[in-house]
Amino acid sequence: MTNNAKEIIKLQKIVFIVSTILFAIKVFAWWITGSVAILTDALESIINVVAGGFTLYSLYVSFLPKDQNHPYGHGKIEFIAAGIEGTLIALAGIYIFYEAIMQLIDNKHTVQQLGSGIFLVGLAGLINYILGFITVKKGKEQKSLPLIAGGKHLMSDSYSSIALILGLGLVMLTGWLWLDSVIAICFSLFISYTGFHIIREAVAGIMDEADEELLKEYLDVLNKHRTENWIDIHNIRFIKYGSNLHLDCHLTVPWFFNTREAHKEYEKLREVTNEYFEHQVELFVHIDDCVPESCEVCERFECPLRQRKFIKRVTWDTENTTQIPRHRIENVHQQQQQNPSI
Repeated sequence: MTNNAKEIIKLQKIVFIVSTILFAIKVFAWWITGSVAILTDALESIINVVAGGFTLYSLYVSFLPKDQNHPYGHGKIEFIAAGIEGTLIALAGIYIFYEAIMQLIDNKHTVQQLGSGIFLVGLAGLINYILGFITVKKGKEQKSLPLIAGGKHLMSDSYSSIALILGLGLVMLTGWLWLDSVIAICFSLFISYTGFHIIREAVAGIMDEADEELLKEYLDVLNKHRTENWIDIHNIRFIKYGSNLHLDCHLTVPWFFNTREAHKEYEKLREVTNEYFEHQVELFVHIDDCVPESCEVCERFECPLRQRKFIKRVTWDTENTTQIPRHRIENVHQQQQQNPSI
């Protein structure tokens, strides 16, 4: 297991332990106040604890080395863990909504010691925000969906704690106890939305949905580092396995290159790719030979075997690099007509 993997698992262990402590604090706050709004915060903290356990296990499994039964590794389990976390969050929101509505209907509002409850909720919210910020930052650095999802959940918990404090403060000032249920309803909707959003991202990962933003950032790097021998790059596909990435593409090089020369261009592409992603990427490159039409976009100006005049440089974008054919001026013109922003 790499040092980065050990750091991620260590951070998630801290998140799990702190979430358990904060859950106990919020349960105590609900017990002394009887506030259904504080109960919503406590129930969400249960999800933090359960989801934290799932995330910790999934991270451990995802960092296991590839084996005969899992030739691409175990990274997909991160998406499953994120999906479970999102489902639990959404279910908690639905339950809180139900409890708040029933309390409004029954008109039973008993709230006490709100000052102590507000202090405890505020303390827990502050700790959640700090921990969530650190977790999201680390998750983005390592491109780990479970860490990002868990961190966002902790930060959303802190935002809801702020709003909860303001709402409970209003209850204290006005004496309108029914506001406690209204606040709980508002939070239940927010919590449910957060849960469904995490589920959506997890499903996208499992279904290998294209990440256009990631591809755009990668192509910006390639456009800056491309060499004259990289005539074009096409049929690019990213597949995510948790925090690991699989990338395959077709790279067009001069047709007269021998195997060793073509491999050197692959090595240059691999070096640029690994430098950008800051960790090892599984890169599969199919080498294509150039055709006469390629001369129109080829910037190897000293080529002794050029058959056509150079017309223009083609900037690689998410449109032309995901197509199967090699780049040709006529294809570029067609894409520009279909999408004038290119």
